Amino acid sequence: FNDTIGKVFVKTDVNGDSVFRYETLDLNWAFNGTNSGSVTYQVTRLTDPGLMMKSLRFAEIFLKNSQQALYPYALWLTEKCYQLSSAGVEQKEIISRYRNLMFSWIDQINEEDMLEKALRYLGYDVTRAMNITDVGHLSSDADTGEDKMLKGARREHKTVMQIAQFYTDAFFSDCEKLGIKRPEIVVPATSCIDTFIHMVEVLLEKGYAYIAGGNVYFDTSKLENYYVFGNMEEESLAVGVRDSVEEDENKRSKSDFVLWFTKSKFDDQELKWDSPWGVGYPGWHIECSGISIKYLGEYLDIHCGGIDNAFPHHTNEIAQSEAYLGHPWCKYWFHVLHLLDARGKMSKSKGDFLTVSLLEEKGYAPLVYRMFCLQSHYRKPLTFSFESLDNTATAYKKLVSRIAALKNEGEHDEAAMEPLRASFRAALENDLNTSLALTALYDVLKAKLSDADKLALIKEFDEVLSLGLLKAAKALREEQNAQKSAVPEGMTAEEAAEIEALIAKRTEARKAKDWATADAIRDALAARHIVVKDTPQGITWSVQG
Repeated sequence: FNDTIGKVFVKTDVNGDSVFRYETLDLNWAFNGTNSGSVTYQVTRLTDPGLMMKSLRFAEIFLKNSQQALYPYALWLTEKCYQLSSAGVEQKEIISRYRNLMFSWIDQINEEDMLEKALRYLGYDVTRAMNITDVGHLSSDADTGEDKMLKGARREHKTVMQIAQFYTDAFFSDCEKLGIKRPEIVVPATSCIDTFIHMVEVLLEKGYAYIAGGNVYFDTSKLENYYVFGNMEEESLAVGVRDSVEEDENKRSKSDFVLWFTKSKFDDQELKWDSPWGVGYPGWHIECSGISIKYLGEYLDIHCGGIDNAFPHHTNEIAQSEAYLGHPWCKYWFHVLHLLDARGKMSKSKGDFLTVSLLEEKGYAPLVYRMFCLQSHYRKPLTFSFESLDNTATAYKKLVSRIAALKNEGEHDEAAMEPLRASFRAALENDLNTSLALTALYDVLKAKLSDADKLALIKEFDEVLSLGLLKAAKALREEQNAQKSAVPEGMTAEEAAEIEALIAKRTEARKAKDWATADAIRDALAARHIVVKDTPQGITWSVQG
């Protein structure tokens, strides 16, 4: 089907019809939940093999455009491509309908942090809130599957609240290493249960919700426009976005979603609360709306998240929030595309999820990864490789070296600084173009300014970029000074000072283009087995032999 996926379709005959099966060895997954009891699953009956191959090509084009291996969605995607191509839908439209299936984490947080700092730099007052989903987030977006917190607690032999605290602490520790500012408001969902219950009560009173099978569901049929992102059509949607397709029979429509659970697929849910509908717990979607409205008010300026949250999560947030409030809720949605590798989307299930600790284990400074993210744009997928990260590490080291070489001296020229500020502001105002913002930073180093003014601008710009440049430059200078003051073994301090003086004279001679003197000093040093090296970080010397 696609070499990125590494699986194949097999054609057989069943009752005279062509049946294409998907052979897999590493996925416990079947289209429509049909498990044949072996490693092979029946996909669908297609009587037109030529059209089937055309559909496969459409699906392959989508996967390559997305630059990701959508393992669990290959079957569903191919079925949909077949249905759409049968109906005469063009290739370009098929690709665009499924463009929103993307995933990631760290780069998303980096971009959100950049957005907040850019807005502050541009003069806005910003209050940012973040929820900690410590209950109710199931392993499927279709309101099915297992609670992720409960699953993690069993895996690590801890309570749900211990798991929540452990990973909350780990998350913010990683954020600090990446230069990410902690939001002013951080709220665990378990602290707002009364808020969620009240919202559900209001939605029921207004007729936007119904009770079925013990659970409370939002009725999407009550809305004029539920599919607010991408003008998606109901028949083109999967029931589940992240996991196998499994429809909740209690729903009146497959697009309806749970507001409150009292009945679910598992009975060992650790966290439950009393409610007017019985003991249970909130659905994931209601948590974000409730926390936002409680702490930021009825009108929200910007809502952030990964592109995979656009549907159904953010779509559901809009539906329930505006139905509850009775007016428009959020003005702008900031969706960040995802981190990919050469094979496609990185994911925990594939064992290649990128973490800060993994970067540190491999010897990379977390801020190098931040710079790597800033070289891309949040609307584009970010393809990761350690080769690319190596290039960024080299660029970061050179940048720090150039800054470390600056002296905090020289005349101040505000008029000369302003065009550079304007360039940096323009980059931020151009849909948060972080790549151009980095270019503006490099322009400062090339500008005809005093070192003092360059350092002032670098400090100012790095309040947004958060690359720790001045701190890293200071550490490099201290390291260089320590190396200079170190006396090689077998040499006295006086001898080392004499060599330092000779090297200084050689440097001055080279600046004056007095090559004869410079060569004579070089020969004198060589006679004493002193090796001098000119590096981007400065002049170093050592004793050879």
